[in-house]
Amino acid sequence: MNEQMTLPSARIPVAPEAEVLVIGGGAAGVAAAIAAAKGGAKTMLVEQRGFLGGMGTVALVPAFCPFTDKRKPIIRGIGMELMERMKQACEPAYQAEYRETLDWVPIDPEVLKRVYDDAILEAGVTPLYHSFVYEVVLSEDRKTIKGVVLVNKSGRSFVPCRYVIDCSGDGDVAALAGVPFHKGGDSGELQPGSMCYLLAHVDRPRFKRFLEESGDTGQLHQTVERAMAEGALPEGRKSISGLAWVSDYLVGVNFGHVFGVDGTRAEDLTRGAIEGRRTAQRQLEFFRRYVPGFEHAHLVASGEQLGIRETRRIEGDYTLTVDDFLEARSFPDDIARNAYYIDIHLATSKSEMTFNHLPPGVSHGVPYRVMLPRGIDNLWVAGRSASSDRAVQGSLRVMPNCFSMGQASGTAAALALRGGTGSRGISVPELQQRLLEQDVWLGEAFVPAGMQQEGDAP
Repeated sequence: MNEQMTLPSARIPVAPEAEVLVIGGGAAGVAAAIAAAKGGAKTMLVEQRGFLGGMGTVALVPAFCPFTDKRKPIIRGIGMELMERMKQACEPAYQAEYRETLDWVPIDPEVLKRVYDDAILEAGVTPLYHSFVYEVVLSEDRKTIKGVVLVNKSGRSFVPCRYVIDCSGDGDVAALAGVPFHKGGDSGELQPGSMCYLLAHVDRPRFKRFLEESGDTGQLHQTVERAMAEGALPEGRKSISGLAWVSDYLVGVNFGHVFGVDGTRAEDLTRGAIEGRRTAQRQLEFFRRYVPGFEHAHLVASGEQLGIRETRRIEGDYTLTVDDFLEARSFPDDIARNAYYIDIHLATSKSEMTFNHLPPGVSHGVPYRVMLPRGIDNLWVAGRSASSDRAVQGSLRVMPNCFSMGQASGTAAALALRGGTGSRGISVPELQQRLLEQDVWLGEAFVPAGMQQEGDAP
C-alpha cells in the first residue's frame, strides 16, 4: 500500500476531559482503570470490543496463569480479587473444585465479562466499548499527550486527558506517540498465535479413566504424537498446552499454533482468524477420533481473534533482562513480583520452544521504570508491551502480571494527578506504600525506598 492520499481537514466533537484515560480493557486495563478511579481520578476505559477481558475473553485463553511462586501467592491485590469474584459467580460445582486453587484456574468467559463490567462500574470508571484509538495528539514539545482521537460508530471524537495508560497489549498509543519499540526476535520473528476454543458435550470422568489406563499425561503427549504420525494432525506442537475444565461437560482448549501472524497488522489477524478456525476444526476431529470422552464433543465457541503472545516492546527507562529474571533481582522501585517461567513458543513448526523456570518460592522484582516509555512524561505502558528483552517478555506477558502492572500504573496516575506532576515526578516510596495498602505483595523483606527504620541496612 504505497499509494497515499490526503484527507480533507475536519472539525470533530470534543468529549469531556478524562483525567486518566486507559486504552485497552484486558487484565492490565481493567486493573489500571479500577486503581485510578479508586485513587480519586476521573477515569475512562476505552475498549475496541463490546466487553472487557482481553485474551481471556476475546481469544478464549482457557485459564489464568499462576498467581503463585509454587509456594505462596505473589500476585495479589486487584488481580486476585477479580479472579476470586469470577470463582464466586460460577456454578457451585466449579466453586467447590477451584475454591483453593490459585494456579491455572479455568476461565468461564461469560462470567468473567460480567465480573469485569461490575467491577469497573463499582469503582466509578466510565467505560466506552466498540472504540479504537485513531490518533494521538501531542503537546508542542512532544513530551506529553494532550488527548486521543477515537473512532467508533458515532464517528470521530477528541478526548482530552491529563494522563494516559496504554494497556492495548500492542503498545498502540506509545507507537502513535513516537515511542521507540522493538518487535519480535533478531530476525523479526514473532511467537505464533493460538486459536483457543470451548468444547461442550465432553465426558470428563471418561477422559480421566483414559489417562489412567493409557498412562498418557493431561497434555496428551503420546496421543498427539500418534495422531501426527498418522497424519491426523500437522507437524508442530507435540502436546496440548491446556485443557481447562469449566465443568465435567465443558472444557477450554489451548492447542496448536498459527504461524507468521503480526498482531499489529489487520491483514495478518484476518488470515490468522481464518486459519485458526480451520485448525480448530481439524483438532476437533482429532479429539473425537483419538481421545475417549470427546467422542461427541461440540465446538460451541472459538476466539474472536487469535491469542497473541507478542508484538511491540517499548523502550522504557529500564529494560528488564533475562539476567534479572535468572538472578531473581529486586529493584528499589519494584511495583510487583513475577515467578512465571520464560515461555517462548516456537516461531515455526520446526523450531524448539524455550522454557526457563525459577525455583519454587523464588520471584524477581518488576521495577516501575519498565512502564515509563522514553520521551513521554504522562504515559504508562502496562502489560505485555512493557520494557523488557524478548526472553523476559515471554514471562511477563501473562494475565496475572498484567493485573499487577495495571494496578501499579493506575495507582501512579492517581498520585501524579494529585501532585500535579508527570509519571516520573511521583514519589515511588509513596506509590509502593499505596500498593502495599491495596494488598499488593512486594516481597517478605520489602520496605519502601526511603522508609527504612533507623539502623536498617540501606
